[in-house]
Amino acid sequence: MQNARTILRPANRDGGIREAEAARPLVQVLADTSERLSGVRSILEEKFTVAGERLDADARLTQVPSAIVIRAELRDVDNIAAIKKRAGRLAKAGKRIFILEHTSHVGISQAYALGATLVLPGVINRIKLLAALSDTPNEASAPSGGTPPDNAVETAATAIASMFTSVTLGQPLDVDGTKEAGRQIADRITQHGLSEWLTTVRRHHEGTYQHCLLVTGVAIDFGLSLGVGRADLERLYSAAMFHDIGKAQIPLAILDKPGRLDPEERAMIETHPTAGYDFLKGHDKISPEILDAVRHHHEYLDGSGYPDALCAESIGDIVRILTISDIFAALIEYRHYKPTLPRAEAYNILCGMNGKLEKALVASFKQVALTR
Repeated sequence: MQNARTILRPANRDGGIREAEAARPLVQVLADTSERLSGVRSILEEKFTVAGERLDADARLTQVPSAIVIRAELRDVDNIAAIKKRAGRLAKAGKRIFILEHTSHVGISQAYALGATLVLPGVINRIKLLAALSDTPNEASAPSGGTPPDNAVETAATAIASMFTSVTLGQPLDVDGTKEAGRQIADRITQHGLSEWLTTVRRHHEGTYQHCLLVTGVAIDFGLSLGVGRADLERLYSAAMFHDIGKAQIPLAILDKPGRLDPEERAMIETHPTAGYDFLKGHDKISPEILDAVRHHHEYLDGSGYPDALCAESIGDIVRILTISDIFAALIEYRHYKPTLPRAEAYNILCGMNGKLEKALVASFKQVALTR
């Protein structure tokens, strides 16, 4: 007679699963070596039903897993090809977590381009991995009536990944592709609303990419609520998509640091608007208004912002809208090391930034922040 411990484990090491485990979430692990495969499995098997296979083996899993964990060297073209072969199956999983030992911007961009919903860096962290598989971000329950397809989210995330790769490798930027991704977000929000977009993004992405997707969605909805014309809406969502592109030159250890930044780290972060502007200014199809927004989205009306300490009359309308959207998105975004701030509390913080943000715009933003 088998004991309970045996019953709660896979029947074999090649993905076979016992009926007794059917009620447990199924996580598939893909890895490029047996050692990487066993390392992830040993962490997960007490809480999840785990099916594992190497990337160089034929796919065996017939069930759709709730999550897929991939631990592979993405500098190896064979690994990338093997993951692409499984693209259809990967897309069906709600969570697609990549664990990368070499967390360069290029590697992270590659992971998102391959369909990652979250990238975890370095040596496997048991707590972070289990949290990523178990935790559901605030407000992440499916909206009533079902969740629309996530094509706009994935298109936009891939465009942002491509942007970061272009900066890192000094390659030409796909401006048209990025603007098209922004247009799809605008269409999505017009049809389904801002709340649905925020929910979907927080369910599928984390970190810098999540922030860019949230800012773009908030800025679009803010623009729609203000009744801006089509041309201005395109400038606004393009500026939002591009606004943090300079962060591709910031070390990930600083971007993802959970605690307070020291003065040197803060100074490094504050170089990103200028870095983004310098990278974009040589590209065709980037208008002066978009360049202005990328460079100045951290400027305040009282002159206390950076990088140019602009004052009220020197700050354009698109910049003012983008700055409010940027701050709000940063406050409500989901990170594993901090709780998501409720939208009402985030809006109250904006209201308290006296002299820094345009009061009339903050007042107009209330319906976006609280009800849309």
